[in-house]
Amino acid sequence: MSGPLRLTPAGLMAFGRRVPCAIGRGGIRADKREGDGATPAGLVHVVGTLYRPDRMARPAPWAVPIRPGDLWSDDPGRPDYNTAVRAPYGGSHERLRRADPLYDLVLLTDWNWPDARPGRGSAIFLHRWRRRGHPTEGCIAMAPRDLRWLAARTPPGTPLLVPLR
Repeated sequence: MSGPLRLTPAGLMAFGRRVPCAIGRGGIRADKREGDGATPAGLVHVVGTLYRPDRMARPAPWAVPIRPGDLWSDDPGRPDYNTAVRAPYGGSHERLRRADPLYDLVLLTDWNWPDARPGRGSAIFLHRWRRRGHPTEGCIAMAPRDLRWLAARTPPGTPLLVPLR
């Protein structure tokens, strides 16, 4: 595939540019499971962009604000597994509006979505890294400046290929 986004050992190739990035602590796996820390191999698509309007300007016309109480269900026992949900929420979840800046800007992927299979993994995002090279829980992470550059150029529907290494 020669599309806009492709993960390589040298980084994320995006629109003719190499973006340094980090992947999941579990490496890249074809058999992704909830909690394994792996980045799933395969062809996915960016399906949306979320951002913190109290911390940055809208990065792209299609970006949606993250509001207080916005969560992401990672509870495989719930029918809303691997979808955005609102607080209060009784199942296991991740807060999208975090105290730290990790999710100030998030590109959502369609990994195991919209028809999520329980346990196949959830919340596979592109977001900022904690620090260069620090592994994620399965997401693809990069420097904030690179993420802003990418978000401005990556509308919903953009393909992302993550090959097995």
